[in-house]
Amino acid sequence: MIDEGRPLFVQIAESVEDSIVDGSLGDDDRSPSTNELAAFYRINPATAAKGVNMLVDKGILVKRRGIGMFVAPGARAALLAERREVFGARFVQPLLDEARALGLSPEDLVTLVRERADVPAPAPSPASAPATTPMEGLER
Repeated sequence: MIDEGRPLFVQIAESVEDSIVDGSLGDDDRSPSTNELAAFYRINPATAAKGVNMLVDKGILVKRRGIGMFVAPGARAALLAERREVFGARFVQPLLDEARALGLSPEDLVTLVRERADVPAPAPSPASAPATTPMEGLER
């Protein structure tokens, strides 16, 4: 999971977000503690805390004094909306710009996407399959 080019605390926050988006953590579920995250990723607890605090600041996690961190109600919907917006800006807009440059109509583009979507994706090789997900093994 560790990507040398990006801050660890951001990667920790994204890992928790991924678990919320994929449904591993639902509304009002207890999130892994900073100590659990630090032990799992073998990082300083202050770094894990910085990632968790990012999510608190975004309203994705809520602190319950003396109990821990919990997924805020509506967090999954908020994250999905945020990711859709980023996806549109990062992928769809450049696709549309290139389609215009090639003289493709929106219908042509839809046809191309549908044709590609009907092609089965190659099966992942066993070596590339992840051994565990980031939140596996952490108690809730």
